[in-house]
Amino acid sequence: MIRTMQRLMALLAVFTAFTLFAAACGSDASTDTGTSGADDSTEADTGDADETDDTDDAMEDDAAGDGGDVKAAFIMVAPIGDAGWNFMHNEGRLGAEAATGVETAYVDSVAEGGADFDNAVQQFIDDGFNVIFTTSFGYMDATEKFAAENPDVVFEHISGFKMNDTNFGNAFGRMYQPRYIAGMAAGAATETNKIGYVAAFPIPEVIRGINAFTLGAQAVNPDAVVEVNWTSTWFDPGVEGNAAQTLIDAGADVLTMHQDSTATGEVATAAGATFIGYHSDMSAQVDSYLTAPVWDWTGYYTDIINSVKDGSFAPAAYWGGIADGLVDISIPDSSPVAGEMKDVREQIVNGDFDVFEGAIFDQDGNQITDADGNLVVDLSDPFGNAIGAVGDAMNDGILLGMGFFVQGVIGSVEG
Repeated sequence: MIRTMQRLMALLAVFTAFTLFAAACGSDASTDTGTSGADDSTEADTGDADETDDTDDAMEDDAAGDGGDVKAAFIMVAPIGDAGWNFMHNEGRLGAEAATGVETAYVDSVAEGGADFDNAVQQFIDDGFNVIFTTSFGYMDATEKFAAENPDVVFEHISGFKMNDTNFGNAFGRMYQPRYIAGMAAGAATETNKIGYVAAFPIPEVIRGINAFTLGAQAVNPDAVVEVNWTSTWFDPGVEGNAAQTLIDAGADVLTMHQDSTATGEVATAAGATFIGYHSDMSAQVDSYLTAPVWDWTGYYTDIINSVKDGSFAPAAYWGGIADGLVDISIPDSSPVAGEMKDVREQIVNGDFDVFEGAIFDQDGNQITDADGNLVVDLSDPFGNAIGAVGDAMNDGILLGMGFFVQGVIGSVEG
């Protein structure tokens, strides 16, 4: 399961480990060694790597130093064909392969925290791959271990926070930015003023997205509310479809979600509701699709690979936004607030607007920040750990530990 509940406890370490986010900085189909099948992906996906150069020769090159002959491998936690998180990482892999000319390979459906992951990484190392991207949160600790044991291999971990100063970096995205704009589209589209949000797990990442989406909806429609239905899943179409139907039955006429499946969109279509997706453009899968906050990993993966090629790689903690091209949203011209959405996107890119700026109130009407965006109360994360004190600005550390719902959200942050 993608980014499992290990994140719930590991996020506690973010607030001491996290000090600054800073930007870091193909061959043909025969090298696409992955398949979308979940049963035999590990064996099948790494098998083609036998055609690579001798391991000893490949490891003579210092991947983080002189570049050498670069080969990049990607490890993913679920099938790439799910139109969600893993699909977009594979799109990034293909884009980077085309942009850099390096050989890439991938293995999907690799469970977190077990021997399958260790075996997949070791196989890639043995086959001469000297840049390895591990794309699920639960891979973090094992990636750290492999990085320490293999100084000639560059490791990039996605959605975590650990790194070292030689060959191990991390990255994630400010998805709350396009979530806000998607909320604007939802607020304009709803006729019942009730928007349904099929949410994954009650962790800061998801809570932050729900809040941004709600603030965007209320920016164009102050009467709109967002009702949350938790599924405790990242990919379970049956559970997610049932949660979506519950929201439809409660009066929601616009639905969005935080999972990998299109089940919420399928329920929205059947009910004649509007669907706002996530991860990728799901217009081909969902008839009622309006827009979606999306990922684009091509640029980031290309930059990392090129830095290894030219010997300039330096580990960093990267949290990219719309301005960086890592996250974005397509503005639907059919929306009556398309112009406003474009303006907000431009302001975000230019640094003239921040989603969580100004006065913010929680769902019970308690004021959280003043008009200048400074805290008027002490804040803790969902686990009771202090993340902000009165007078603090709404900084990245607070965003990373966000544990409250803003005004306009119906539901509990406890799941």
